[in-house]
Amino acid sequence: MEIRLLRSFLVLADEQHFGRAAARLHIAQPALSQQLRRLENEVGAVLVERSTRTVRLTEAGRLLRSRAAEIVGTADRTADDLALMAAGRAGRVRLGFVGTATYDVLPRVTRRLREELPDLELELHGELLGPALLDAVRGGTLDLAVLRPGGTGAEDLVIRHLRTEPLVAVLPAGHALAGRDAIALADLAGEPLVTHPSGHRSTMQPLVVDALREVGLEPDVVEVGETGTLVAFVAAGLGVGLVPASVRALRLEGVAYVPLAGDPVSAPLALAHRPDPGPAVTRVSDVVRRVTVGAA
Repeated sequence: MEIRLLRSFLVLADEQHFGRAAARLHIAQPALSQQLRRLENEVGAVLVERSTRTVRLTEAGRLLRSRAAEIVGTADRTADDLALMAAGRAGRVRLGFVGTATYDVLPRVTRRLREELPDLELELHGELLGPALLDAVRGGTLDLAVLRPGGTGAEDLVIRHLRTEPLVAVLPAGHALAGRDAIALADLAGEPLVTHPSGHRSTMQPLVVDALREVGLEPDVVEVGETGTLVAFVAAGLGVGLVPASVRALRLEGVAYVPLAGDPVSAPLALAHRPDPGPAVTRVSDVVRRVTVGAA
């Protein structure tokens, strides 16, 4: 059953007049009559009772009118949805964020995506570690990941640099250094270091520990899995931390964020995806870059 014939039938049922219906459809009246006959032949029933002036629906015509409206409506919505998907404005995109970008980048990116791509379905995952994010993108459970790049092993993915952030110290609010405008890394001598996991599970701990070693410090390390937990441990007085500046968006009572003096250590932020992103993933990537680049 052709959608075109159903559309013509719905207009005829609405106008109940061949001339007016043909005018709305921008076709000749004989062509409309031919379309109606074809439709009646297809369904095997008379759909209208004709007179010289009016058209009256039969019982079969009234049934088809309600069903045809549903069919045409579904076809139109499907066509619209497919057009949105082809333009990258609809579909589902799964986006993951490293813990140190969860509290600043995630909400800002999400707000912008809701504004620019309201028909897109977003699946968001925060507080993940960089290597796990790469594995998820590689394995297809995430389409995009905002992460801290480091080491090797991502040659099969596209990694786009977003920005570089200075590290800041996270101190208990009552710490002797908490009120300073800036501190040196050497000022943290003797302090336990609360940081992300070691080994290949995180890119942040090697960065932080190496920075402290360069100034002659070998801290006792307290490992945590999430950035929120790291800041909470510092608030509890279990040590100090070094985190990218954007973590300051996590405003937890009992902590102070203090800049590092001199030439601060920096942590890059990047966006990862597979080499063959679809239209929706490409659009989301563009939004993430516009929102994130230059903002810290």
